[in-house]
Amino acid sequence: MKNVTFRQLRVFNEVARQLSFVRAAEHLHLTPPAVTMQVKELESHVGLPLFERQGRQISLTTAGEYFLLYAKRLIGTLKDADDAMARFKGLQTGTLNIGLVSTAKYFIPHLLVQFRDEHPGVDFQLQVTANREQLVAMLQNNDVDLAIMGRAPKELATRAEPFAAHPLVFICPPGHPLLADESHSVEALAPYPFIVRESGSGTRHAMEAFFGEHRFAPRVKMEMSSNETIKQAVMAGMGISFVSLHTVGLELKTGLLHRVEIEGTPVMRTWNVVNLQAKLLSPAAEAFRYFILERGEAWLVAHDTPLLGAAPD
Repeated sequence: MKNVTFRQLRVFNEVARQLSFVRAAEHLHLTPPAVTMQVKELESHVGLPLFERQGRQISLTTAGEYFLLYAKRLIGTLKDADDAMARFKGLQTGTLNIGLVSTAKYFIPHLLVQFRDEHPGVDFQLQVTANREQLVAMLQNNDVDLAIMGRAPKELATRAEPFAAHPLVFICPPGHPLLADESHSVEALAPYPFIVRESGSGTRHAMEAFFGEHRFAPRVKMEMSSNETIKQAVMAGMGISFVSLHTVGLELKTGLLHRVEIEGTPVMRTWNVVNLQAKLLSPAAEAFRYFILERGEAWLVAHDTPLLGAAPD
């Protein structure tokens, strides 16, 4: 396999990630025939088929799954070498790969706009995951330079630095009986069905910890993996929910949703910027790390404070 090129490895890695030659071509800014050719040349060098093709559907062969592990290591090693050389040059250019849990997508793009204005030579690749577990896997596989998440992964050797508070609140639709309830106790939630995030998400973990402290068991009627779907379900009157305040700013301001003032809320967690301890960050990644540590909290406080101070009608 001495004739295998890094270009072929990158194309193979993207096709394996997308499980589509067309989508991989779009992401790599190549034509589908060019992607197909690169994969065929790689399979010729390896001497084994790496993909199984059934019509338009493709999947990795067993050999392809094993080869993908080594391809990611080689690509990661080359990027680490590139980042190390960039540090010697002092360059803040290149592509910065950032992984986010889905809740962070409501504020990170705003911070990236500010960072880009100050560092115009840096491009971004954002990978938004459904939950924390997927983001931990991305860190472990060296798919991202930095991760924005709540709980730091204990299963990996990482540097996790908190940069801002993360408030979580209960929400309900307009006109809900809870808005007229003056008890504000956790027990006031008992009669109502709950719509919750999926197991493994940071929001679900925070909710279960809060209810555990109060020895309360909610009436969970529905589980969803999307903040947007949960908001629509609550607005439709299907139940109440526990969500990150960052995800409902617009809806609270416009009155489409309301906070339920329950004793002990908002539940405060923290946001962390995380990277592998063994990873040598590029100058661009280091610059964004410093930026988020210095600016992240101020931006979130400015946008969260009016919402935290708002009482329900």
